[in-house]
Amino acid sequence: MKRKSQGFTLVEIMIVVAIIALLAAIAIPNLLRAKMSANDAGAKATLKSLSTVSETYATSSSGNYPTDMTSLTGATPPYISKNYCGTTASGFDFTCTQTTSSYTFTATPSNVGTSGTTTFTITTGGVLTP
Repeated sequence: MKRKSQGFTLVEIMIVVAIIALLAAIAIPNLLRAKMSANDAGAKATLKSLSTVSETYATSSSGNYPTDMTSLTGATPPYISKNYCGTTASGFDFTCTQTTSSYTFTATPSNVGTSGTTTFTITTGGVLTP
């Protein structure tokens, strides 16, 4: 009497596991690069927003830039809804230097190579430098 074999052999299961491991080894670095690229784009967009609202404020304030973020967040209606200065967002630490004649906003990756690729800075007039 012959017996029907049921289930998978150890070799078949190991082949499937090896294929899954190979696919993961290919996919995970690509996902991490995409995440880092998205964080970089988000940091640049935030800096551009901070620059735009500072320029808008200066236009309505006789050419004087805001000296702090509360001038932008506390206005009615607010120029910007969130104060990014001194905070971390999307893997970047944001720092701000503001005077009545100029501003500098900087986004530094919390972990270079993991959360972002480089430090971005935007200065008076909207000049963004990587």
